[in-house]
Amino acid sequence: MSTAKKDYKRITTKSLFDMKANGEKISMLTAYDFTMAKIVDSAGVDVILVGDSASNVMAGHETTLPITLDQMIYHASGVVRAIERALVVVDLPFGSYQSDPKEALRSAIRIMKESGGHAVKLEGGSEIKESIKRILNAGIPVMGHLGLTPQSIYKFGTYSVRAKEEEEAEQLIEDAKLLEKLGCFALVLEKIPASLASKVAKTISIPVIGIGAGGGVDGQVLVIHDMLGMNNEFSPRFLRRYLNLYEQMTTAIGNYVADVKSSDFPNIHEQY
Repeated sequence: MSTAKKDYKRITTKSLFDMKANGEKISMLTAYDFTMAKIVDSAGVDVILVGDSASNVMAGHETTLPITLDQMIYHASGVVRAIERALVVVDLPFGSYQSDPKEALRSAIRIMKESGGHAVKLEGGSEIKESIKRILNAGIPVMGHLGLTPQSIYKFGTYSVRAKEEEEAEQLIEDAKLLEKLGCFALVLEKIPASLASKVAKTISIPVIGIGAGGGVDGQVLVIHDMLGMNNEFSPRFLRRYLNLYEQMTTAIGNYVADVKSSDFPNIHEQY
């Protein structure tokens, strides 16, 4: 398999297929606002996920469940205005697609029309296949999501590793094959055994993006606040922190407060 890296001026769903075919790993990060998305895009990330994790890191909720479709559109709109290269995928939030395929289509259309996003992501397999089919039939690209699906946290009761047992692992493989057959352009696998994730990536032709799923998949995704160390309370095994922004930012803000209190800021060169 070739490992030649192509210079993509704009990432599309086809670009991701080509990357998998050429053995080039796919980089994916979350972003939820214009400023952060501009930085992420400029750094060369292939896919930006406007995740429902905004419910946690932007709004402070315990789970992803409370975020609304309107709020997802708001976050996605800012991200889309910032990017020049990355593919922007937007999560359909909890309650906007599970119960009714027609509602799922309406939700996806709103995201595409009102935010300008390039694709949507849904959590689940066979149980939501009718919603996926309806969205795909409208020409909207769909990214799947299997394994630990945070919107189902109250069903699972824990954020622990999924599909460790044979029955659940076999179901995950079947769901991955189904999502490929339906026409999804990519699949996220979250917090499952690395050996299983690698098997899925080799079994299906569409790109498989992992988070806590080992290195045998076609790409990786992390939450931007976690990998930059802005959140110092979340430390799963799969997370690599590339900065410690929590410490750097609190130090900088503390220095600003001290300078204001001591009348050191602004000095003579910082006024008109």
